[in-house]
Amino acid sequence: MPFDFMKKPEAPSKPAPAIDRSALLNAAQKKQIEAAKLRKAGERISTVLLPALTLGVVLGIWEGISRAMPGGLPGPSQVWSDSQELITNPFFDRGGVDKGLFWHVLTSLSRVGIGFSLAAVCGVLLGAFIGTVGWARKGFDPIFQVLRTVPPLAWLPISLAMLREAQPSALFVIFITSIWPIVINTAVGVRNIPQDYINVARVLRLHPVEYFFKIMLPAATPHIFTGLRIGIGMSWLAIVASEMLLGGVGIGFFIWDQYNSSHMSDIIVALAWVGIVGFTLDRMVATLGNWVSRGTTHD
Repeated sequence: MPFDFMKKPEAPSKPAPAIDRSALLNAAQKKQIEAAKLRKAGERISTVLLPALTLGVVLGIWEGISRAMPGGLPGPSQVWSDSQELITNPFFDRGGVDKGLFWHVLTSLSRVGIGFSLAAVCGVLLGAFIGTVGWARKGFDPIFQVLRTVPPLAWLPISLAMLREAQPSALFVIFITSIWPIVINTAVGVRNIPQDYINVARVLRLHPVEYFFKIMLPAATPHIFTGLRIGIGMSWLAIVASEMLLGGVGIGFFIWDQYNSSHMSDIIVALAWVGIVGFTLDRMVATLGNWVSRGTTHD
């Protein structure tokens, strides 16, 4: 074949550029991170927005019903107009029982703090004993199951007969009401300690006190704090109910006093305080339990 001097030689083909796999991986990771951030942001917004929307709908329905049936339960607008000072200034103190809701709640919380603390200490120790000793569990468990069903106010006449004063009687009602879930849940947690933990304690020949603090308490912490959360809720219920009958300063007395004065709007404001404080107490105990157990407890 004759050689064509006029034909230009073909240029060698360029190799295909190498794919930067690391750059592609980094881009994919960045997209995943951005998507995860968007999901978290959406969850946070929905956590705040959905309850706010639900509350707005409930308040709107409540307002509509109160306007359609005047003379019954006051609506949100009437509550605001009737109890504006009570809502905007909860810190006033004019002496005696004429105080803002903050002081009534603070008095109730001080009683709950004392009674619940005693119940927590006694309940954990008693629950650990019952969960460890077989004969104690068989002997005491049926009694505790019966006593835990007794309503808080049913203990009030007995406490007044024994102690003859309002303040100790209220503390006794809180104690006796909140101790049962702490005892029962602690006993369940102790019984569910893995056998390997018990074997290790026997091999190391731990002293009973060392076993209690190093093995028993850490292993039973999720159950203990479940009982504490139930107990703090029952303590708050008990103090509100008992203060209605015992009198003096306290959120329960305030509700009963306003009922006798036919101030329904003030009662609704006080109920909102009761619910918010109860929710806060539950979240505080749940957060403490989550921190102590390093995330093994459930909210």
